Amino acid sequence: MLRPKLPDIPTLPTTAIAPQPTQVPPSSAGRSATPFVSVGVGAAAVVVVGIVLTALLAAVAVSAVSVAIAAVVLRSLISSANKR
Repeated sequence: MLRPKLPDIPTLPTTAIAPQPTQVPPSSAGRSATPFVSVGVGAAAVVVVGIVLTALLAAVAVSAVSVAIAAVVLRSLISSANKR
């Protein structure tokens, strides 16, 4: 049978590369980033709760429609059985 040939695995260089130190830019002393983070988290929580509630409302609506259709079908079956 045909057997595929696997490519050779390339060897990696063994020399260690030292990472370059990076400088963090100084933040302004007058403002902090904490209020912006908390507003983002609160807004995300509101969006998630809204999505969950919308999904629950859609599920209830679909269930109500299916129960209504089943009731109409059963009612028509019972009424046609009484006419015979």
